[in-house]
Amino acid sequence: QVQLVESGGGLVQAGGSLRLSCGASGRTFSSYVVGWLRQAPGKEREFVAVISGGDGGAIYANSVEGRFSISMNNAKTTVYLQMNSLKPEDTAVYYCAVQTGGAWSDPRRYNYWGQGTQVTVSS
Repeated sequence: QVQLVESGGGLVQAGGSLRLSCGASGRTFSSYVVGWLRQAPGKEREFVAVISGGDGGAIYANSVEGRFSISMNNAKTTVYLQMNSLKPEDTAVYYCAVQTGGAWSDPRRYNYWGQGTQVTVSS
């Protein structure tokens, strides 16, 4: 069982920035792929970004490439999502999730999820 806790969401104007954090209770992310996914009202949950707890490699959805950055602290206990140049269409509940496989873009393949944090971008 992996317990994940997200923080850092909020309300921001278009063009602004937010940083989300995801921590794992009592363990590190060394053996996991850690993803950020989001779900907007009336839409399916979608992949945003992922980072490997092993080698730190990261991949982004096309919609956020160049604006968002995913990173991990040296202790591999916290994963961050730095979101810059935010747009109204980025409004969603953002979730941190982990898996041990390689299907990082498929929300159904993530095994453990945090409770989510709301990000609202006003125009």
